[in-house]
Amino acid sequence: MNELPPPDLRPCLRLDVEVGAPVEVGASASSFGYGHRRVIPITGGRVQCEHVGGTWKGRVLPGGADFQRIVGDRAACLEARYVIETDAGDRIYVENHALRSGSADDIGRLARGEPVDPARIYFRCIPRFETASPSLAWMMERLFVGTGARRPDRVELRVFEVA
Repeated sequence: MNELPPPDLRPCLRLDVEVGAPVEVGASASSFGYGHRRVIPITGGRVQCEHVGGTWKGRVLPGGADFQRIVGDRAACLEARYVIETDAGDRIYVENHALRSGSADDIGRLARGEPVDPARIYFRCIPRFETASPSLAWMMERLFVGTGARRPDRVELRVFEVA
């Protein structure tokens, strides 16, 4: 039996997502698990796509948010939802699930809005895209993974198509 080849990763998107001050909800226990809830408003940002499916630039529209569940002092489960608008006027809804973890010290610094070397933090994501644009429909027909870095005022993401 022939072995199946592993998938390749193709660079696709570079995002700089601007964020506002966290809204602390507090500790809770629910059917989704225990943790400290925090909501980070998304206030804007820039995006660039360089992909075989098309090259374009756009912006992150204000109004989205990153809904976080902080688990212990070392990890956070993140769920961001926001809209990208391309320079051509096409809109893309983004739902991005991520896991961010590191030492208790480094995670504490991130929570206080202090800079941390991204090499010290595990930050991986699985974004999904929805659009009404025929020229961007390929984004709904592929799987993507990404890596990120939390900065004091923004989140940097690099997204790759699983080819």
